[in-house]
Amino acid sequence: MKKTLIILILLAGLLAACTAQTPDASTGELRTLTVMTHDSFAVSEDVVALFEAENNVTVEFIRSGDTGASLNKAILSKGNPLADVFYGVDNTFLNRALEAGIFESYESPLLAQVPAEFQLDPNFGALPIDYGDVCINYDKAYFEDNSLAIPSTLEELTQPEYADLLAVENPATSSPGLAFLMATIAEFGEEDYLGYWQQLVDNGLVVVNDWETAYYTNFSGSSGRGPQPMVVSYGSSPAAEVVYAESPIEVAPTASIVGPNTCFRQIEFAGILTGTQNRDLAEKFIDFMLSPAFQEDIPLQMFVFPVSNEAELPVAFVDNVDIPTQPATLAPELIDANREIWTNAWTETVLQ
Repeated sequence: MKKTLIILILLAGLLAACTAQTPDASTGELRTLTVMTHDSFAVSEDVVALFEAENNVTVEFIRSGDTGASLNKAILSKGNPLADVFYGVDNTFLNRALEAGIFESYESPLLAQVPAEFQLDPNFGALPIDYGDVCINYDKAYFEDNSLAIPSTLEELTQPEYADLLAVENPATSSPGLAFLMATIAEFGEEDYLGYWQQLVDNGLVVVNDWETAYYTNFSGSSGRGPQPMVVSYGSSPAAEVVYAESPIEVAPTASIVGPNTCFRQIEFAGILTGTQNRDLAEKFIDFMLSPAFQEDIPLQMFVFPVSNEAELPVAFVDNVDIPTQPATLAPELIDANREIWTNAWTETVLQ
């Protein structure tokens, strides 16, 4: 009797192992789903493991450079894709992706939990996954110590009391720099945005090449050593100040200016790549990215916001991040047609 029980236990274990790793019926090999992303993509290992366990699959991620570089790779490999799913194209590059036809249409049922404002592709090739706002962050202590009012509009930044106080990134070399340039175009229009930038220059604007330099060298709010108490950064940066503080803090030393059109909203999308051999798994992964498990992992991994109404935010976000009610936006096709024109004109005005 004891021997029979042992045999039954061993057989049960073998059956469980076979169930946990189901091979592809056509090849006899375990299936793999490949996801191409930009270099800033991050997700918790246990979240990915949850998808793998539920679907008997291994997920491999290919990080392929910044948004533009990774999109170019997806376009060049159209029809013979390097991956099954692409994540990370944002609304500044969306039109290029859609015109290239790199995505297969898939209307995920979980889109019912996503506000219409994020769903920019009516053909459901690119599905929204997260969003973030590029804003001007400010050093709370500086404004309090100097009894200086916090500006609430972009126009106010040209006033004498804010001379020499703002650091921005070059839009030709920096994603947040480009986003802020677009915010000024949304606010002042294509006819007047360069005049606005000239006013900023005349008021002591400081321009650097990248976000790291702007935030950690020029900005006073993070390091406490920089000369500028305002910097173009992310709306989630105050939450990051709390999460990554060397000594525990509950209130961020920084905040964001979130008046109308002062922040530019970036939305990131994912889609099933044309020609995938794993369409069924790709659909499941898109659904998974829109599920609460993945959506609630997003904020503390990539410091952007989930698009699903079902997802709850971490306490650090709830307590320290102000979400603009009227962010600046531009149509993806307008951005695609004018990105280089706007950037070159900005360079001639601001850097020459």
